[in-house]
Amino acid sequence: MGFRLPGISNTKRSLTPYQTVSKTSDIPKGYFAVYVGESQKKRFVVPISYLNQPLFQDLLSQAEEEFGYHHPMGGITIPCSEDTFLDLTSHLSV
Repeated sequence: MGFRLPGISNTKRSLTPYQTVSKTSDIPKGYFAVYVGESQKKRFVVPISYLNQPLFQDLLSQAEEEFGYHHPMGGITIPCSEDTFLDLTSHLSV
């Protein structure tokens, strides 16, 4: 389960200082939660500005194809590896 994004290498980079936020009320204004991982999901809080980025839109489209719009964890579930997600988001401008 999951998918790979062509042209994205598996290097680890820091996303935001908010990536370990655990409660909905802890999400800063202008950010939203996503769950990333193929077997064990990790929660990340990302800037809303990512929604305007074509790479992130492609990632969301692939997640929608795999999961539909039902997200029981309360945030969007993205079925790719954590390393792939971190590498992709490191290429996005905020």
